Amino acid sequence: MEKFSLTSEIAVEWRDIDAAHHVNNVVYLQWVESARVAFFLSLNNGVLVTQDNISPIVAWQDCKYIRPVGFPDTVIVGVKKMEILDDRLVIETKIFSKNDNRLVAISKQHIVPYNTKTKQKAALPLNWIYNEQ
Repeated sequence: MEKFSLTSEIAVEWRDIDAAHHVNNVVYLQWVESARVAFFLSLNNGVLVTQDNISPIVAWQDCKYIRPVGFPDTVIVGVKKMEILDDRLVIETKIFSKNDNRLVAISKQHIVPYNTKTKQKAALPLNWIYNEQ
């Protein structure tokens, strides 16, 4: 497995399974969200909204579904920074099945800093750029 800034293990729940007997596509995005929140908590000393009222919001995301996941299983979700742009951070999340020992999905997200008080985009926080989490 490649190097990620953060990894999370998530158990597949019976409720995640759809009529085709595999994990519903929306659950993959929930796993991505959980890992993304953990990633930003690690960048912001355990808080999602900073003292400057800056919060990460998703401006764009995609998900490439590679292989179905069944029950029971546990997935490993890895997050890493891919690119730092002028006004956003691009992160990539990969999901691996422990049962199958292989990659099952890849998601990329463009994350924009948002000021929750002024309700507008904010400057890219330096800790998002320089923190190695």
